[in-house]
Amino acid sequence: MREALGAEPAGKPWIVATGALTNVALLFATFPEVAGHIRGLSIMGGAIGNGYSDAPLGQLRSEGHRFGNHTPWAEFNIYCDPEAAQSIFSNAILTPKTTLIPLDLTHQVLATEAVQSKLRHGPSDLAGKKSSDTRQMFHDLLMFYANTYADIFGISEGPPLHDPLAVAVVLYDEHYADLDFDDGDGERWDVRVVTDGLHSEYDGERGQLGRTVISKSNERGVGVRIPRGLDVARFWTLVEDCLQSADRWLLRKSLY
Repeated sequence: MREALGAEPAGKPWIVATGALTNVALLFATFPEVAGHIRGLSIMGGAIGNGYSDAPLGQLRSEGHRFGNHTPWAEFNIYCDPEAAQSIFSNAILTPKTTLIPLDLTHQVLATEAVQSKLRHGPSDLAGKKSSDTRQMFHDLLMFYANTYADIFGISEGPPLHDPLAVAVVLYDEHYADLDFDDGDGERWDVRVVTDGLHSEYDGERGQLGRTVISKSNERGVGVRIPRGLDVARFWTLVEDCLQSADRWLLRKSLY
């Protein structure tokens, strides 16, 4: 990662993290100069809760409302390595460059039946025709956890989309300002990750391990950006644009 990032001009490259933050944290710990070199860090992870947004975070049978997806308190990516996440959120060089995409945002982007149809078949004039391999693969990945969200978490309108939102942060920064990520007119946050507790199947041993706790930064422009919303319809149009580009590229490739 260091070599790839260093090959780009300073202030140009982005890192998009869509899993546990172990490798990303190790990169900055081993090569601290990389933090000053990158333009931004976009992380899909965390769950704020407590009314941070109006997203449906779900209700687990017998447990009631919760905001984590792996434990009642924690989102999976942060829970996997909370110490790594804490090291990133406590890095004063990184935090002003960091955007966190929590469940409070991703659960606003639900793949309804109408969205599923459009993404699987393309524009309306192609509806009913056989899906391309790319579109079918995207649809299958999107729907993999659909039953889990509906049956266990009570989110039946459609499964939420997670990782592509972290990628969209980069596109928003460089090309798609009309995605309208709502950061409260420059709102920034100090993020603390709970590291007390054990990785265990028992709540009493886990405690709140991996929970992302936020407090508003006292200094404007300093702290992590955590959007509360975005233009969801525009985002799905962006995804469709990307699928169309992929279909055109594969078609051209097949002709040579």
